[in-house]
Amino acid sequence: MNGGQDLGGMQGFGPVIPEPDEPVFHAEWERRAFAVTLALGMLGRWNIDMSRFARENRDPADYLTSSYYELWHKGLERLAVDKGLVTQEELRAGRALAARDPSLVAPDAATAMKMLANSRGAKLDDPVAPRFKVGEPVRVKNLNPPTHTRMPRYCRGRQGVVHLDHGVYVFPDTHALGLGPKPQHCYSVRFSAGELWGEPRRDVVHLDLWDDYLERA
Repeated sequence: MNGGQDLGGMQGFGPVIPEPDEPVFHAEWERRAFAVTLALGMLGRWNIDMSRFARENRDPADYLTSSYYELWHKGLERLAVDKGLVTQEELRAGRALAARDPSLVAPDAATAMKMLANSRGAKLDDPVAPRFKVGEPVRVKNLNPPTHTRMPRYCRGRQGVVHLDHGVYVFPDTHALGLGPKPQHCYSVRFSAGELWGEPRRDVVHLDLWDDYLERA
């Protein structure tokens, strides 16, 4: 979706100023927001792409004025209500107002650690043939989906070259909507900075893009 989260190539936001020795969490509530998001995600009521979409799918004024973990917290509240884990009334009250669903059983610590250590993530073993090959010129389709996508706005309609085939992965656009994984190849596509930004430059940019985002140039 073309929302406030799609900032690549946008101007007027000022320079990015790194924070020296930046901590992982700036406050204890951020640590808790991160932990609770992971814990509820392990219940299996939603997937990682649904979680991303819940954070992105909000008014740009809200998105751009919220901190990173505020967005995590707001996204989690939306998912928890939408999936029936809590009600809006319980969120306002800050406590349960009805008996807990007995089917909601969180994994034990050992199982949780095993799940977090899974380095494969969204990679699949499905025998899907690639549509493109390394070295092939491709163009990113000029699409503007209203729902979740991992296709940055600034690369749409631009031409690049397939640099690497990562293999078969879950397709985030359908996964976020509960429409299945739609297995397909994900590629590292190399673009010249001039192609993306409209100025002659020697730099290149690599983007991970799925089959459905691409067409032959």
